[in-house]
Parts: sequence; structure tokens; C-alpha cells
Amino acid sequence: MSSVKVYYTSVSGSREVKQRQEEVIRILDSYKVKYELIDISVSLKVLQEMRMKVSTPKALPPQIFNGQEYCGDFEMFHKAKENKEILKFLKME
Repeated sequence: MSSVKVYYTSVSGSREVKQRQEEVIRILDSYKVKYELIDISVSLKVLQEMRMKVSTPKALPPQIFNGQEYCGDFEMFHKAKENKEILKFLKME
């Protein structure tokens, strides 16, 4: 089974980024989804890797993957939550 990976940052001056990351983690926890957090603030290489994977040079965290498959960003995650389609968004059903 592939694992859900969330690219996030432990260092951010943006309240919006922090709130979005917290919401993603809270919802994944509520669905009891196992996930791995990948901190883009540890090195520029990790940030570049995330942006390359999502094909967006200015992508901000959180960005969500199931294994190597891109699920989406916060807006897509939030829309899936509103439609009660989190597991579908995460490519788990």
C-alpha cells in the first residue's frame, strides 16, 4: 500500500500556510490515515523536489501525495473535504 505524504514547512511566517497545514493534519488524523510529513524547510533540495513533482515553480505547502502520485494542494483537499470525498482525493478508494 502506498503511503500518503504531506509536504509541509515547520518554519513559516505565513499564518495561512500554518492553518492550512494544521487542517490537513487534523483531517487526516480524524480519518485515521497514516501519513508521512516531509519538511521542505530542511533544505532547498526538498522544496525544489516538491515543486518539481507538482509542476508548479511557486507551489506552497501543504502538497499531498499518495506514494509518487500527486493528489493535490490545500484548495483541492478542502473541496474534497466539503464533498466528503477525502479518501477518493487521497486515491485510497
